[in-house]
Parts: sequence; structure tokens; C-alpha cells
Amino acid sequence: MTSRFVLASGNDGKLEEFRQLLEGRDIHIVSQNQFNIQPVEETGLSFVENAIIKARHACRYAELPALADDSGLEVDFLNGAPGIYSARFAGEGADDTKNNRRLLELLQGVPAEQRSARFQCVLVYLRHPQDPTPIICQGTWEGRILTEPLGDQGFGYDPLFFIPELDCTAAELPAPEKNRLSHRARAMQELLQQILG
Repeated sequence: MTSRFVLASGNDGKLEEFRQLLEGRDIHIVSQNQFNIQPVEETGLSFVENAIIKARHACRYAELPALADDSGLEVDFLNGAPGIYSARFAGEGADDTKNNRRLLELLQGVPAEQRSARFQCVLVYLRHPQDPTPIICQGTWEGRILTEPLGDQGFGYDPLFFIPELDCTAAELPAPEKNRLSHRARAMQELLQQILG
């Protein structure tokens, strides 16, 4: 594996999380923003398809191996929504606050036992834009959705995502703890095992 690759994302929170996950390894990850790469339209119908689309796009323009993550929240009561639309659940250009508000509106009055959810993460690693055998890894993190946000760590739906065995939300976890347990951490551990052995 090269010691330098591009992250197919312009999300600063995601970049920082990946840097923390790779801490102590001789791997340097740079954002696609550094290459002025515009986001590509995510036309896939699954996390895997969207991750591949993003990785190929970043790989082509950065001329570096690329890592893409497509992740999101699946809520059972909402038949898996927001799913692949997690980042734009409240509409194109929606921020975390609007997306969280939309989720809470849809779950209003739903009892705790029916608010089960999970974070999903699919990571795709491409050596070059035409790579016919991308490395694909998946991580899952189970929890449930609260009725109001708690905590100020993390990003996205973290303040609403409650982990029963820890008795706190993802946004209340210190970064090192989250980076050990999260869906992204689990997918990254699997990816590093495949790449580094």
C-alpha cells in the first residue's frame, strides 16, 4: 500500500476521524479538497456503489490511490432510511442540525423499543481509476435513536445515536473510544488487515 492516498470526501470531520484511525501508521491521507476535486454525483443505490463512484472519481483526478467511504444511518422504524441519503436527508445542502431535526420529526411519538438503528460504513480502496478489484470492507455499529441530542463530540447523527451497552451517545464518547468502536473504525480495521496483512 502506498504511504499516501486521497480521501474521496470533502468532509473535514470524516478526514479527521480517518487521520485518528491511521495514527501511528506510515500512511498519509489527504482530502480531495487539496486537489480542488469537486464532489461527484452519487447515483448508486447502495453504499457500495456510491463508495466506488467516489473512489474512482477522486483517484482519476488526484492521480493517487483513493479511499472512499459511504456511510449512513439505518433506522428500522423508517425501513432503513435515511440510509444512502443520510447526508442529505433534509434536502440537498442540509447540515447536521437540519438532518437531525428531520429524523426526530419522523420518529415523533415512536417508543424507545422501536427506535433501533445502526450506522453502516462501506470503505472502498482503489489502487488506480481502472482498478477491477477494489478492496471493499464494511463495518456496522448498533444502537437506537434518542428523542433529543446529547453530547458535542463527533458529527452527523452522533448526538442522537445512543449505544445501550455504554449508556451514552456517540457524541458523548471521547474520540479515542469512538475510533475503537465505530462503524468506520471496524471497516478500517478490516481494510488494514487486508492491505497490510
